[in-house]
Amino acid sequence: MLSKVRQEVEYKTVDFFKYEGYAVTKICEVLNTSRSAYYKHKNRVKPEKEKQDELLCSLINEYHSAFDGILGYRRMAMFINKLNHKSFSEGYIHRLMKVLGITARIRRKKVNRKRTKPEYTKENVLSRDFTAKAPNEKWLTDVTEFSIPGDSRKLYLSPIMDLYDNSIIEFKLSFKNNNYLVFSMFDKAIQKYPDAKPIFHSDRGFQYTGDVFKGKIEEAGMIQSMSRVGKCIDNGPMEGFFGTLKTEMFYGKKFETLEELRGKIVEYIKFYNEKRFQKRLRCMAPLEYRNHASKCA
Repeated sequence: MLSKVRQEVEYKTVDFFKYEGYAVTKICEVLNTSRSAYYKHKNRVKPEKEKQDELLCSLINEYHSAFDGILGYRRMAMFINKLNHKSFSEGYIHRLMKVLGITARIRRKKVNRKRTKPEYTKENVLSRDFTAKAPNEKWLTDVTEFSIPGDSRKLYLSPIMDLYDNSIIEFKLSFKNNNYLVFSMFDKAIQKYPDAKPIFHSDRGFQYTGDVFKGKIEEAGMIQSMSRVGKCIDNGPMEGFFGTLKTEMFYGKKFETLEELRGKIVEYIKFYNEKRFQKRLRCMAPLEYRNHASKCA
């Protein structure tokens, strides 16, 4: 029972202070618990269910600390089940997390950007079909910004996501939100995947609606697709990645410099690609899923 988990915390507190030399009677009085109940608890044989609750609570505390508080109950269940080869339900893990007072950090709302008049636009070819049967079939991109107190600069991140496995196949960070940020990121992706001919989807930001980028898309033999005005959901997975990234490694954190933040973003994208399990990827990380699928092909 979950109440046993709460009691276990109290009894462990008694154990700690008892070995520090304090009287059990006084400790129990302070904790508003029964001395006889404490000794009864110490001498009894624990049921298997209670042992399981305690083990899971220790894992929840361990993973909450190790992953810096980013795991909600669904992802916590995924990590516990995969790393320990178990199949505990999300509801069970959720109840234990509530007992422990553990929750994931809350995602903030997106701030709308100012938009400039485009030189040209494209239709929403992607049409919210975020499924892909093979790598390099559909790519998403966007730019997001970061700022910290005490620094007037901003840091901009421009990534490309492959919808096959939600991996970030390429990205670039810069202190300037300009054409070079997007163009150089795009060029690096083409160098990595020279034969890729995906649908390339973005919003209608100025970098994607200029004639120069249009030429790059055509030269690469890709099909360009753009979100409709004011429809962030048209680029949902990319927006979701930004929200996840900022929730898990930026919001609520303190960074001394933007250079420090830059390094943490690089670390997080590596973690995201290689170690952050996703339920839709059969509880694998993006690159793990890609490698597994290629071996099974």
